Amino acid sequence: MELELQGAFEGRRAWCYTGGRPFDAKLPAVVFLHGAQHEHSVWALQSRWFAHHGYAVLAPDLPGHGQSAGPALKSVEDMADWVLAVMDAAGVGSAILAGHSMGSLIALEASARAPGRVRALALLGTTWPMKVSDTLLATAREDEASAIDMVNIWSHGALLAHTPSAPAPGFSVPDMNRRLMQHVSRRGEPHQFYTDFSACNAYTGGGEAAARVACPTLFILGRRDVMTPPRSAQGLTTAIPGATVVHVDAGHAMMSEQPDAVLDALASFAARI
Repeated sequence: MELELQGAFEGRRAWCYTGGRPFDAKLPAVVFLHGAQHEHSVWALQSRWFAHHGYAVLAPDLPGHGQSAGPALKSVEDMADWVLAVMDAAGVGSAILAGHSMGSLIALEASARAPGRVRALALLGTTWPMKVSDTLLATAREDEASAIDMVNIWSHGALLAHTPSAPAPGFSVPDMNRRLMQHVSRRGEPHQFYTDFSACNAYTGGGEAAARVACPTLFILGRRDVMTPPRSAQGLTTAIPGATVVHVDAGHAMMSEQPDAVLDALASFAARI
């Protein structure tokens, strides 16, 4: 679904996947936000399930990623404003925001900026501060292909454990993720991975945003995640009273490594709201 944005983003085009169902703003809404150098398809299973079980689904490609118009935005704050503009354009008054990695920071910031618009938060593979090493930032700026390879290796817990990471013969979860990041790189602007990483690295508002969260909140953390280890999320999990924490046996790319476990956690959480 294509949306024409208004306000600060007037004239910008946003593209959203709706889970294989026509979008109906009268239904309870869920907005799925992807992470750096990705696009909506990382939420393929989860977004389709919600769309076919009574929810209105928006899984946008962030600006400059996938099919949404660029340029890529350079701060988490601007991305949060963009998400709220997407909700406006779709006629969504309030929604559950589910964000992975960079997307989790966007969801958190959007909740702080517009608490009345966010019914609940689901933060996956999250941490704050979400610091990126100088070496990885430099590699992303100077050699994006190598940065993609590095992050892809670090994102998969099963790969790091030297066990197969394939749901069936002929599939390779790590290779599919690598190809997706390469695809986003080919379609995007130069240094887009660096732009995304820099936004995560520079975001300073996480503590203040977490302190302002008043809606139900779910954390889904990968036990084998070396990009955002579960222990690094403690600052956020303790700052949000009553937050639910679920651990899944996966690395950072949990939606593809443990899709059913992630879906079960999200569906159970949404059913309680």
